[in-house]
Amino acid sequence: MDEASCSNSMASSYSRSSVQYRARRESHWNRLADTFSHNGLRGEYHRRLQALYQEIIPPGQAVLEIGCAKGALLAALSPSRGVGVDFSKRMLSQARELHPSLEFVQGDAHQLGGITGPFDYIIFSDLVDDLWDVQGFLEQLRKLCAPTTRIVFNIYSHLWSPPLRLAQRLGLATPMLPQNWMTVADMNGLLHLTGFEPVSHRAEILFPLAVPCLAALCNRYLAKVEPFSFLDLTHLMVARPIGLCSICQPLPTVSVIIPTRNEAGMIAQILARTPQMGGGTEILFVEGGSTDDTFERIKAEIARHPQLNCRLLKQNGTGKGDAVRHGFEQARGDLLMILDADLTVAPEDLPKFYTALAQGRAEFINGVRLVYPRHEKAMRFLNLIGNKFFSIAFTWLLGQPIKDTLCGTKALWRSGYLRIVRQHDHVGASDPFGDFNLLLGAARCNLKIIDLPVRYGERTYGDTNIHRWSDGWLLLKAVVVAARKLKIN
Repeated sequence: MDEASCSNSMASSYSRSSVQYRARRESHWNRLADTFSHNGLRGEYHRRLQALYQEIIPPGQAVLEIGCAKGALLAALSPSRGVGVDFSKRMLSQARELHPSLEFVQGDAHQLGGITGPFDYIIFSDLVDDLWDVQGFLEQLRKLCAPTTRIVFNIYSHLWSPPLRLAQRLGLATPMLPQNWMTVADMNGLLHLTGFEPVSHRAEILFPLAVPCLAALCNRYLAKVEPFSFLDLTHLMVARPIGLCSICQPLPTVSVIIPTRNEAGMIAQILARTPQMGGGTEILFVEGGSTDDTFERIKAEIARHPQLNCRLLKQNGTGKGDAVRHGFEQARGDLLMILDADLTVAPEDLPKFYTALAQGRAEFINGVRLVYPRHEKAMRFLNLIGNKFFSIAFTWLLGQPIKDTLCGTKALWRSGYLRIVRQHDHVGASDPFGDFNLLLGAARCNLKIIDLPVRYGERTYGDTNIHRWSDGWLLLKAVVVAARKLKIN
């Protein structure tokens, strides 16, 4: 046999193997259709997964589920448009009876040409372990995505391969054909290869059986902390498409929100040093609670710079967090940035935040003061220890690395902020600076958060507005509240 014939023969064999692989699985799931259920002792795993997906995906979204079976997970998300795809005709027949408001399509996960998008969320639970070609499957999803689409999926932990086989023999788990057993590293690599970027990852479900008290103890508490989390059954991952758009046209406009209290000596510098960015920059001062002439100084400096787009707002509430929220509500720019009036973070760094957002490299930019050398008087030692503690806590809470939670310089799209507002407050009034609320809200909305290193200098005018002990106590309480909401649920 010549080389060309040999190559054609091998290709034909590969194609036959692919068809046989898929046909065997279709037959397998058709046989299981009548007995497949999320009820009873072995239903704890699926019920827990539903709750986890509900935490990530708010109601009223356009959701596509690949490998939907009888549609229980899709229905639990209360989508505005819900489309389920499965190759089991018998599964889908029951799905249509159970959930008549949803749309179900019989088809192969490898061939999604008949589906029209885009969708807000594309989900697939325990599917990639059963696919013939995971990379090819992911490549298909790109055409169903908008830049804001999120794909959400979970995969089994490789450690659970032996106990799951035993559970299947005992009738405590759904029988499976040989699985792929993808790791998180495998999936991250395939996501990058197919034009996606990981947003967050967390391990979940330590005890998958519905044993009273024990399941709650394991899955609500122990599963969240090391070393128990290393033994969790499933990895829940969120990713976003990248490269679907280049730098925005027309150029986005920018609103720089500057909370000011007792900062009269800094106003002239702020106006002189804040750069013009994108399609135009608006400078919004939000003054409240000053005991010096900050308000009058801002008015005077704005009058002296009529060429600049500046506004002055009077804060009704108290605290920096309230000032930032008020500024965001009144801002007119496409991008929202926060700049501390003490200029310990230089306004000359703001274009870096602009570029990262405008080019789609991230959706929330978090300034980090802990990378470059700091002025010796810029941050007290105990403040540094506190920042380190909160960065560790938030990395655990969010499933995304956060190096400096309390840097006052942050930036995000207005559309992202409105999504955060729609999902309501995530910490509460105990967060005095608003940083925690923004970070938690961004993570809850599955925004891609990126740390951007900035240099941190010494205050050159006045005294700090931070009360180290009382504010630190409030921040600690905020972390506890956030842990209860996001981790212990």
